[in-house]
Amino acid sequence: MPKGGFGKKELVDIKIDPQVVDSDDVEMLQDLILAACNEALHKAEDMMAEEMQKLTGGLNIPGLF
Repeated sequence: MPKGGFGKKELVDIKIDPQVVDSDDVEMLQDLILAACNEALHKAEDMMAEEMQKLTGGLNIPGLF
């Protein structure tokens, strides 16, 4: 079951098998992947909001996005 944050479109956890990478770097790699994925999600949300503003002519319609 996903941890809190799933509904907020945010990754909150990732597990990497230490056998496939340098075992000293697993935690840092997990953190880098989480940060990169969350940044991509935020950029996608920003782009979606920008496109929606173009379609609505800048009107702020509650509940639309």
